[in-house]
Amino acid sequence: MEDKTGDAFIELMRTHNESISSFLGTKIVDISSGYAKVSMEMRPEYLNFYGVVFGGIIMSLADQAFGCAVNSLKYPSLAVQFNTYFLTSAYGGDRLTAEARVIKSGRRVSVAEVSVTNQDGKLIARATGTDIIVEK
Repeated sequence: MEDKTGDAFIELMRTHNESISSFLGTKIVDISSGYAKVSMEMRPEYLNFYGVVFGGIIMSLADQAFGCAVNSLKYPSLAVQFNTYFLTSAYGGDRLTAEARVIKSGRRVSVAEVSVTNQDGKLIARATGTDIIVEK
């Protein structure tokens, strides 16, 4: 029977690099049951025409932390909702870190909160997400 506890997912994330991680340049700093911390350096190609980091890049970082946190409890699961609130801009050269914590884990659905900060600890964005376990 498939491991629904997430232990297999935690081990997988500790030992393998997802394709999207390689593409974006993200690094899983820490992952444990109900928690994930992911970091990423903001590259020049991530900047929009205003010279600030494109919101979709910040959302991708937050989403990866969210996905790791919720899958660490019940694997496999997928997001059904994800909201991001941008509080200030990020810039090229910044190192952003997303920390996700599951705040409610039910039988089929979990809810997590994510904070994205820069290298100085300044809050860049907050996000909330809901996932649902995937039955094969």
